[in-house]
Amino acid sequence: MKVGGVLCLYGPFNYAGEFTSASNAEFDVWLKLRDALSGIRDFEAVDQLAQAQGFELMQDVAMPSNNRLLVWSKRDIIPV
Repeated sequence: MKVGGVLCLYGPFNYAGEFTSASNAEFDVWLKLRDALSGIRDFEAVDQLAQAQGFELMQDVAMPSNNRLLVWSKRDIIPV
């Protein structure tokens, strides 16, 4: 992605390993019953992956139904 490009992810995320609502915990169980590799991801892990690819978190926006909109922008230098 070019410098200044934007990466957006929408959905439920855990923070500090904790569900943000009971409904998200139930949704996580349902996802894992369908596919054991699925489930609600931890924000910190997703952010770490994005940073490793040269993205900087710009916004973390609360959305309806316990979802979030995470917005990163591509930096010009990948951190070492």
